[in-house]
Amino acid sequence: MGLTTAQKIIRDHLVSGEMVAGQEIAIRIDQTLTQDSTGTMAYLQFEAIGIPRVKTEISVAYIDHNTLQTGFENADDHMYIQTVASKYGIRFSKPGNGVCHQVHIERFGKPGKTLLGSDSHTPTCGGLGMLAIGAGGLDVAVGMGGGAYFLTMPQMVNVHLAGKLRPWVSAKDIILEVLRLMTVKGGVGKIVEYTGPGLAHLTVPERATITNMGAELGATTSIFPSDAMTRAFLKAQGREADFTELGPDIDAFYDETYTINLDELEILVAKPHSPDNVAPVREVGPIAVDQVAIGSCTNSSLFDMLKVAAILKGKCVHPNVSLVIAPGSKQVLAMLAKLGALSDMIDAGARILESACGPCIGMGQSPRTNAVSLRTINRNFYGRSGTSSAQVYLVSPEVAAASALAGVLTDPRDLGEMPEVNMPAAFDINDNMVILPAPAENTVEVVRGPNIKAFPINTKTPSAISGKTLIKVEDNITTDHIMPSNAKLLPYRSNVPYLADFCLVPCDPEFPARAKANNGGFIIAGTNYGQGSSREHAALAPLQLGVKAVLAKSFARIHMANLINNGILPLTFIDAADYDAIDLLDELVIEDAKTQIEGLANGQNLIVNNVTQEKSIAVSLPLSDRQVQIVLAGGLLNFTRQEG
Repeated sequence: MGLTTAQKIIRDHLVSGEMVAGQEIAIRIDQTLTQDSTGTMAYLQFEAIGIPRVKTEISVAYIDHNTLQTGFENADDHMYIQTVASKYGIRFSKPGNGVCHQVHIERFGKPGKTLLGSDSHTPTCGGLGMLAIGAGGLDVAVGMGGGAYFLTMPQMVNVHLAGKLRPWVSAKDIILEVLRLMTVKGGVGKIVEYTGPGLAHLTVPERATITNMGAELGATTSIFPSDAMTRAFLKAQGREADFTELGPDIDAFYDETYTINLDELEILVAKPHSPDNVAPVREVGPIAVDQVAIGSCTNSSLFDMLKVAAILKGKCVHPNVSLVIAPGSKQVLAMLAKLGALSDMIDAGARILESACGPCIGMGQSPRTNAVSLRTINRNFYGRSGTSSAQVYLVSPEVAAASALAGVLTDPRDLGEMPEVNMPAAFDINDNMVILPAPAENTVEVVRGPNIKAFPINTKTPSAISGKTLIKVEDNITTDHIMPSNAKLLPYRSNVPYLADFCLVPCDPEFPARAKANNGGFIIAGTNYGQGSSREHAALAPLQLGVKAVLAKSFARIHMANLINNGILPLTFIDAADYDAIDLLDELVIEDAKTQIEGLANGQNLIVNNVTQEKSIAVSLPLSDRQVQIVLAGGLLNFTRQEG
């Protein structure tokens, strides 16, 4: 039996384990990336491990999230990251150089390589034929130090693309259709591969849009083959030498297959408040629009921006619409200016933002009260825009631009013939905002501002784990719920004690105070708990508050790994009905916790006693032998230290 594209990369990087779905494997990491929202913590953890220099082929630290400097905190964190990067052998991408995923696919990504990033949208580089995986900061810190990345061997899903996109239909519509088919939890434990004749017509920027938003499926990653389109893109970036042809064997086996006929694909929109709440634009209708935001790591390439500029050229944004546009990188912004497309946007009435994440993470441009905001980003979770009452719709750049002109949600086919936009034969190359690290024999002083505080570290598993139920939440709780990521809180990413006071506040404003009053305890949750961002703070803040375990119907992949890495038990109800049998402030106890956890290797379940309800609850904790030792040690950092 042949291998898929992803399986070939895994095979070539396999350190331990067997490529059998469901079994733990470890792979060698070639490249890492961080961004400043998660990067400060990743580098604090790297320093704590005590390795003198990164051991990857390339590691890059990007500044793209916390760029709004309304106080000293963000600028201090930037200086910390720049100096720690210089000291330990990491390239530093300065503020303004662009969004990490856009820049990485332009300048550093290589087909056939592995990339581990402390951002859930790291799979963007799967558009280049990389095995690119998002993870928590501690996993990335270990990877930078030369340690293997451990994961459960995923199942393989084939999305077969037939035909060719019609005018005005875009790559964003492809991934929205995949989300409609698979849902936001349908990709958990899976890698999504794209195959079929439709690939011949999809450029690398279009492929990157699809792999980027594959994160919303909950998938381990998404990947395209490396082919003629890949070679053309790398050649245009002056990196043709990085090209390697790579694709699935003709007899590759896939656990699931979906077929999408691009000839018939509709123009789609994701309605509030989930990326899989998908419907055709014409079906949703001409709802009035208050704001349009174009950009983010999903749709900020030069290809996307040139299409937007062509639609806006010679026209005017509707008087009731605020249109903001954020080119994805300095390269994109500079080329828009040189090609005259930037002036077309400005003349039409668009507001040009810096090349950063911006509105996508609520870092500025929050909509007005009760606004309808169309965004080309990847997530429309409740409150993520910074305005709780806003209704955020996810759309393609074509829909966004057409709607900005009309003032209502608009199918761009109503504009008539689509303007012709072609990829350039060569991109302008200027890497002067990527700072190379100091030589290995350096004496760089790492600069730490007063906002950088020590992060919490768990202790070894006690003989019994007990506490009260501190909160009970529903299905699909995101990391934005657990640890909000708005403009007021992002500056405190290196100050977990401060952030902890906002943990789960969107679900229950009293949670932090209740956790402190009860010396920690348990979180009870529904399905897909922790979906969304890779932010490790969604585990660190509960740890700071003394949370010992989370009992959920199911977990999102990265968040479950982050809980394990911090020694918090991610327990899954065996009988979902037991969720209903736990009330707020019930007293829960896991007797003989150490013995029970050690017994997991023999396939045993754990028993949680609800003392208040006089009921025993069976839960599963599917850990590998290695993860058992991590949990018993009180987290990955303790485990790594004790392993020497």
